[in-house]
Amino acid sequence: MPLDADAAAVLRALAVVPAPAFDGSADAATIRAASDARRRPIEPTPLARVEDLSIEGGDGPLRARLYLSSAAPAVPPPVLMFFHGGGWVVCDIDSHDEICRRLARVSGWAVISVDYRRAPEAKFPAPLDDCFAATRWVTENGQVLGLDATRLAVAGDSSGGNLAAGVALLSRDRGGPSLLHQLLIYAPLSHRFDTGSYAEHAEDCLLTATAMRWYWRQYLRDAEDGESPLAAPARAESLAGLPPATIVTAEYDPLRDEGEAFGRRMTEQIAGSIVRRYDGVMHGFLGMSGAVAKSDQCMAFLGARLQEVERVSRVRMEGVA
Repeated sequence: MPLDADAAAVLRALAVVPAPAFDGSADAATIRAASDARRRPIEPTPLARVEDLSIEGGDGPLRARLYLSSAAPAVPPPVLMFFHGGGWVVCDIDSHDEICRRLARVSGWAVISVDYRRAPEAKFPAPLDDCFAATRWVTENGQVLGLDATRLAVAGDSSGGNLAAGVALLSRDRGGPSLLHQLLIYAPLSHRFDTGSYAEHAEDCLLTATAMRWYWRQYLRDAEDGESPLAAPARAESLAGLPPATIVTAEYDPLRDEGEAFGRRMTEQIAGSIVRRYDGVMHGFLGMSGAVAKSDQCMAFLGARLQEVERVSRVRMEGVA
């Protein structure tokens, strides 16, 4: 379908701000500065509790942030580990603060956003090691925070979705933590650039094929890393033992087809998995609340999915008891 009117308006507004250059002429610091300049100021969604934390990463302490929609929940809430997008290079927990606030509000889950080490200073597998270590830390320390870390899920947008999928694989292969679900939002899941959506939307929207290739070069140590399922989860030979996934894609996104291909495998092999495409919008639309109506529609959908995951987990716990 044609580009959504809301999405087109956002692109026009962004056109007046210089875009990052991904032609090799700019280093990561310059790309980060250009990306920060394009952030849209927004009034934060109020929550009962927002608390900065120091948690253990793969090589020392990491900054993290806890979001709770209720200051004193009657029952400790389940925990959603959130890993921000930004091509493993740009963005941080501040850039994704509003997404996490909204996720906590619509789901009732506790959300913990992790400020993992970024590429190219920390290449694969360092960011993934941080996210996995942070997830394990929460299982060991969640009770102190008033959380039910026995009910745990992972989530991320863009490269954060890649990291969430990697954490799910590590959790399966290393004997835990046990995960209820994974939310993968327009995630890069394959280090190949041969899909139809890469050809169709190479340069016509917010995320370009040129930018995506640049991001992968910053993240991986070498091309061989791109064959590892921990870097490119679509390369996983088996999906057995993984938690169900909710996979969100955007029509105007070079990553669309690899996300949907992975989603088909998940829905065929893992009960409870679902793929949802949002037509007419581009990569990054979830962060456009108030400007793109489908951002709010998608957030409501994610909240409903998490509520259903929580309900099913509660029923199972009661059945065991």
